[in-house]
Amino acid sequence: MMAASAPPSLRNTLLSLLLLLVLAFSSPASGRPATFLQDFRITWADSHIKQIDRGRAIQLILDQSSGCGFASRRRYLFGKVSMKIKLIPGDSAGTVTAFYMNSDTDTIRDELDFEFLGNRTGQPYTVQTNIYAHGKGDREQRINLWFDPAADFHTYSILWNHHHIVFYVDQVPIRVYKNNEPKGIPYPKFQPMGVYSTLWEADDWATRGGLEKIDWSKAPFNAYYKDFDLEGCEVPGPRNCAPNPSNWWEGEAYQQLSPAEAQRYKWVRMNHMIYDYCSDRSRYPVVPPECVAGY
Repeated sequence: MMAASAPPSLRNTLLSLLLLLVLAFSSPASGRPATFLQDFRITWADSHIKQIDRGRAIQLILDQSSGCGFASRRRYLFGKVSMKIKLIPGDSAGTVTAFYMNSDTDTIRDELDFEFLGNRTGQPYTVQTNIYAHGKGDREQRINLWFDPAADFHTYSILWNHHHIVFYVDQVPIRVYKNNEPKGIPYPKFQPMGVYSTLWEADDWATRGGLEKIDWSKAPFNAYYKDFDLEGCEVPGPRNCAPNPSNWWEGEAYQQLSPAEAQRYKWVRMNHMIYDYCSDRSRYPVVPPECVAGY
């Protein structure tokens, strides 16, 4: 018990230290800026990943011999993950640069995907997003970016909480998937997910449905990453990463889009969306239930 006779300045200092200790031991969240060396591991072709500035940035390389990939050392159950990425410049047709979260389970997979589909020089870069929940995917949406993502770094983020999943490009929401479990629609919330990225050849489908093939004379193809930011409930850790005051991503401000975000989201969908599985009657004669429920 703190002595009543202690000077006010000492009492304030002790109280501040006590509060910091309580927060440190009660919070399951990870909010430390990440570095490649500390927070990631190479999963595929270490000769094709080069670390820059002591791991603060990396270069991914694709050539005829191999692509490459990396993954976070930890898994997370809810949170927000972000990376700044500079995509392949020039003729990148047939390539895919991916940034995603994955439960790493074979049959009942949960996954949240950013896939950047390469292009012929002068054409817009297409971003495909997809969501797997309880093993079911095929929820693709595609937008054309409104800037050149190979000219500079841009921030790509995934927010995942108990209320919705939001994909952001430079803080602009481009995809929302709401938690509609009360309507019988699956939502990923039981399996922790790691953070992954890959650079690989997919010229059988990536550019204009596979009509545009990789021009290997332009290889090697390079993508760059920096400013890794992983904030989430680390697993193994607390058994239940439920909403609580220490998990900022579960707060009221993050349970739905703000009015400004909603306006930007509407702008993206009206001006830059080129494919939405919800509108594809050839694939889905019956509208998928999550599309009827709203997103």
